[in-house]
Amino acid sequence: MKQEKLEIIVGIFVLLIALAFFMFAYNLSNLASVNNGYSVVAKFQNIDGITKGADIKLAGVKIGSVDSLSLEDDTYYASIVLYIDEKIKIPDDSRAIVSTSGLLGGKYIMINPGGSDVNLADGGKIKFTQSALNIEDLISKLMYSITSK
Repeated sequence: MKQEKLEIIVGIFVLLIALAFFMFAYNLSNLASVNNGYSVVAKFQNIDGITKGADIKLAGVKIGSVDSLSLEDDTYYASIVLYIDEKIKIPDDSRAIVSTSGLLGGKYIMINPGGSDVNLADGGKIKFTQSALNIEDLISKLMYSITSK
């Protein structure tokens, strides 16, 4: 009798841990996205690692997601449509930066807010962008500089 109660308690505990894990995975995935918001466009030379649904963060807090990616025919820049929560107002002189979560983490767009009194509106454009750093290029440059001496 005691054995059966212990097995039931352990089973419930395992189910609760599994439920907590699935909730954690759901929040990390792009399924928990912003419902009401506005779109702005940012153009980058290199968006290595950014995909549709990637997070947009301001001060480490998710404020939106990448809505779409395209390549401009004339400039060969990557154009990204950012979908941002309507509660978050971003100054029009803000900077969009392709950043990495940790050394081997996923890529996201980090917004560095400016100081302007004018905010970006729906369909606005972020003028200042910083592309992704390519770790492989940096390592190869370091190796070349070490071996060339």
